[in-house]
Amino acid sequence: MKLEPTPLAGVIGLPTSHSRSPKLHGHWLARYGIKGHYIPMDIQSGDLARAMDVLPKLGFKGVNVTIPHKEAVLDLADLISDRAALIGAANTLTFQNDGKLHADNTDGIGFLANIQQSCPDWSAKDKPCLVLGAGGAARAVVAALLQEKTPEILLANRTRARADALKAHFGGKISVIDWSHAPHVLDDVGAIINSTSLGMSGKEDLKLSLENVRPGTLVNDLVYTPLKTELLERAEQAGCQVVDGLGMLLHQARPGFERWFGYRPEIDDALRRAVLM
Repeated sequence: MKLEPTPLAGVIGLPTSHSRSPKLHGHWLARYGIKGHYIPMDIQSGDLARAMDVLPKLGFKGVNVTIPHKEAVLDLADLISDRAALIGAANTLTFQNDGKLHADNTDGIGFLANIQQSCPDWSAKDKPCLVLGAGGAARAVVAALLQEKTPEILLANRTRARADALKAHFGGKISVIDWSHAPHVLDDVGAIINSTSLGMSGKEDLKLSLENVRPGTLVNDLVYTPLKTELLERAEQAGCQVVDGLGMLLHQARPGFERWFGYRPEIDDALRRAVLM
């Protein structure tokens, strides 16, 4: 009888010590009794191309990608999903049976699924959305909001040139505003999304006055350490709908796990607890 090889997956980056993905995928592997392994791997940029050649030969079905390789892996992929091409970065790689490397970006999927699970009645179509930040996470959020047909995205970044570059990439529905002007548009928006690292443990706080925010506005902070950031605490006090960033991490992981291990996992409180341990 032929024995099937143990499926392997992992996360590549530099460093990977901060990643919660091993806990996340490890929980699913144990929960569903799947004989597989998920391994964090620090890979230097100069070794990235060789890693993409060697990993499938070692039995890897795919990997998640974190900083600093999210953009570089696109140059090594044989197949690139439309959303990865639009965002300009990939976070989920699959080594296909035909030997081809497929690159995808599931951050936007995770972003939307997290909001839909937490606030099922919210719609991006209703009002403009304010996005803070213009990095990789912001690109995924903007792409997802455009997909959901938001009427306008107000984009603010402390370095305006980066916001201008993001507008040039995505086009007409984005209006760049000065960082200092962000508090003055809050009464016009249906959602505020913080895609910066401001407010994360060890980082400086996000100093955004919520004086003009309307009760019921959706406020989503992609930061999940701490789980309830100072922004979310103030937004909750102002009567807003608040969504933490952990759910985005959990939901973006599901497509990769399903492709690599052949099982569609559940996203529930037990998973949240396991990842936060």
